[in-house]
Amino acid sequence: MNKIEPGIGINRRYLHDEVADRMRELIHSGEMEPKARVNESELTERFGISRTPLREAIKILATEGLLELLPNRGARVASISQTEIEEMIEVIAGLEATACDLACRTITDAEIAAIEAKHAAMVSAWTAREEAEYFRLNREIHEDIMQASRNATLQSIYAGLSGRTQRSRYRAHQTDEQWARAVEEHEGMIPRLQARDGEGLAKLMREHIRAKKPVIAATYGELLDVADLAV
Repeated sequence: MNKIEPGIGINRRYLHDEVADRMRELIHSGEMEPKARVNESELTERFGISRTPLREAIKILATEGLLELLPNRGARVASISQTEIEEMIEVIAGLEATACDLACRTITDAEIAAIEAKHAAMVSAWTAREEAEYFRLNREIHEDIMQASRNATLQSIYAGLSGRTQRSRYRAHQTDEQWARAVEEHEGMIPRLQARDGEGLAKLMREHIRAKKPVIAATYGELLDVADLAV
């Protein structure tokens, strides 16, 4: 990752927001795993910053639930219990279903065409078993539909919740059968978008998200077991 250059296009007053964005990327990508301690020395050197904006960024991410503050011991990446995962996935399913309903009222032909193109590329990645590319496109399709809802409040709530489960949701190991089912469900989204069938798309999306719950819970449990061994 390139160093952050405060003097180039970034107002120093908001440097901590830029640092928080970079740290979110590390958490979402899995480079900083659940229960991993935040190494302040390493991050200040990596980003080319002082500890002050880093610590401000840590506070921001702690309020979002991505980091846990440890009394007199810095911070670590937050862990999530299986119950919390199941509860969050249920809420995310509801938020995405609502986004589908709203999006079908306002989405443009150009936006649908862009989603169709990503879907075709995602199917190609699935056929080639290119998991990283598949999950990237999968995530972008969900985010594009959310964006098409034109509802900033919905998007803000969604971003706060989905960020905590993003790695396990979009990188969870699936059986071939589960993977094929997920692709088939995405196939069903396209004609519903084209028809602006908000009710049908919302129903399909809710079922699609709920179907990932056991896969995510199992994968996250594996991640936590590994982290526990490293503590």
